[in-house]
Amino acid sequence: MNLPNKITVCRIALIPIFVALYYLTIIPYNFLWATIVFAIAAFTDFLDGYIARKYKLVTDLGKFLDPIADKVLVLTALILMLTGVGGGILDSLTGGIGVAIILARELIVSSFRMVAATKKLVIAADKLGKIKTVSQDISIVLLMFAKAFSGTLFTVIYWIGYGLFVFSVVMTVISGINYVYRNRAVLKEEN
Repeated sequence: MNLPNKITVCRIALIPIFVALYYLTIIPYNFLWATIVFAIAAFTDFLDGYIARKYKLVTDLGKFLDPIADKVLVLTALILMLTGVGGGILDSLTGGIGVAIILARELIVSSFRMVAATKKLVIAADKLGKIKTVSQDISIVLLMFAKAFSGTLFTVIYWIGYGLFVFSVVMTVISGINYVYRNRAVLKEEN
């Protein structure tokens, strides 16, 4: 197993630690610790890809594990923020709709990749998808970080994070439509 794949496995291993810290309110500053673990895990998504591309260490295992690790990390965080301790951070209607849109896009893209794989096609990530991922990760960090505070500091950080979350949902829709349009040939029936 090469270095990028080891980093991806570490990201997967950080997910249960992140969840535990989020729910263990007996630990002082648990939301802050959970945010730090999430931020480290999200950074490894950039790091493993950078190393794999720079040193030509791209493997089939990495192509399989990396998107799964990324999706499980982000979707776990979003679900925690909807249903978490003491009421979710995203407990409003727009938060729930946003999470549903993000989940739907990830399922559609994963399905496209599965169909493409049966046709021996590889669909690479594009710039819009990367913008979507970065904006989701930063919004999650800000929203969880806000939960570690109260008063004015909470309000300021929360609304910046929530604005970025709304932006990430818009980018999710745009990148999803672009992805389907760009790869529509994958769904063409062969005669």
